[in-house]
Amino acid sequence: MTTLSKGANLPVPASSVSVVLGWRPGPGVPDVDASALLLAAGGRVRSDGDFVFYNQPVHARGAVRHRGKRPGADTLEVNLAALEPEVERVALCASADGGTFGQVPGLHLRLLDAASGAEIARFDMSAGPETAFVSGELYRRAGVWKFRAVGQGYASGLAGLATDFGITVDDEPPARTAPAPGPPPPVRAPAPAPAPWPSPAPVTAPVAPAPPPPAGGVRMTKGEERLPADMRGRLSLRKQQVAVSLEKNGAAGVTARVILVLDASGSMAALYSRGTVASVVERMAAVAAQLDDDGEVQAWTFASNPARLPDLVIGDLPEWLRLHVRVGQMSLFGRRKPARGLLPGQIDMREVGFQNEEQKVIAEVRAYVRAHPVAVPTLVLFFSDGGVHRNAEIERELREAVEEPVFWQFVGLGRSGFGVLERFDTMTGRRVDNVGFFAVDDIDRLSDAELYDRLLSEFPSWTRDARRAGILR
Repeated sequence: MTTLSKGANLPVPASSVSVVLGWRPGPGVPDVDASALLLAAGGRVRSDGDFVFYNQPVHARGAVRHRGKRPGADTLEVNLAALEPEVERVALCASADGGTFGQVPGLHLRLLDAASGAEIARFDMSAGPETAFVSGELYRRAGVWKFRAVGQGYASGLAGLATDFGITVDDEPPARTAPAPGPPPPVRAPAPAPAPWPSPAPVTAPVAPAPPPPAGGVRMTKGEERLPADMRGRLSLRKQQVAVSLEKNGAAGVTARVILVLDASGSMAALYSRGTVASVVERMAAVAAQLDDDGEVQAWTFASNPARLPDLVIGDLPEWLRLHVRVGQMSLFGRRKPARGLLPGQIDMREVGFQNEEQKVIAEVRAYVRAHPVAVPTLVLFFSDGGVHRNAEIERELREAVEEPVFWQFVGLGRSGFGVLERFDTMTGRRVDNVGFFAVDDIDRLSDAELYDRLLSEFPSWTRDARRAGILR
């Protein structure tokens, strides 16, 4: 066993290690938690999924795990051999709840061989007003893993520490009242009669004047007469714009089943709280109203796990937005919260989780399409803010889906990494190109005309290619 001073390092002679954060518990001693950040080039996480802590105890690939706490100790396990090649460092962090690290006696870090339990190194730390700490790090040098004693504190807390490493920190959005755009806070009790939904239409991209009537005509959708007048007006104009975009691409009058998939991972919280996701749903409802023969949309939400939402019926759009456009009840640094009063059909968003697992929801949508065949093609509108890391699994699902009557249109919200999705347009070895992708920095600023043109530009050519290949009848 080696006792290290601050800044010292040593090679790690084990392929898997336990990292035990220890202290002397007692009256008035703050609660202490261990966590880990998996860092790629530039010292940044690849996505919020690279943060392992009490609310997200296992990394997506299982290489880092939060093993749990006992009095005076909290343990992480790091399988160094299982870390992806792009992970260059694992920052070993700690947070103090209810006080500072200066109030935590006997603070230390022990590095153990996970297989034998033998102690490799010990680092004794001292602190002052800090509420978050990087106690040490595991890092690669010339293909060899090493450990460094760091001992760097953050008075700004775990949120400040995580932000420095690229984690998106969005606590639960504050309660909001009409007429602010976007979904209200989760409902705690049924309302006798919902008020008309305030408009989530973006301020910077108002609904444009009606385009010239398209040759294919605009479809009327059952139930849209029940919508509030302002929403009904926006829907009518947007349906015309969808029809114009289809006509531009030689697909006037085409019919398709529309499926909507909404990312609800932790980094999406700000887009939900400011009404961006609600606005997206309303704009996509116009696509379904024009394309889908019954105007109903099958919908999913996902993060660590997928969840099927109740079908979106155009006439019920205001209530659907209120009940189902929601992020998880698991904040980034807060403890797991109890379920709030869920209304019939609502998903317990705690079960959806926190990180990005696109391949799971893709597989579930594929299974639904196979189990519920229709005579028309299916268009999946898939919205995500990135952080894609399951590249091999996603590619496998979408390659296998080439022979299915489904076109997958992915829309990236923001500038995060979208991994394999960005490469599908140039990916060889498929009979038809069944995937479209584009990213936009701020979808609220994108006009309806441009959004629908980009959204529908590849779908008509796919339908033609899929028919020639015998995928569509």
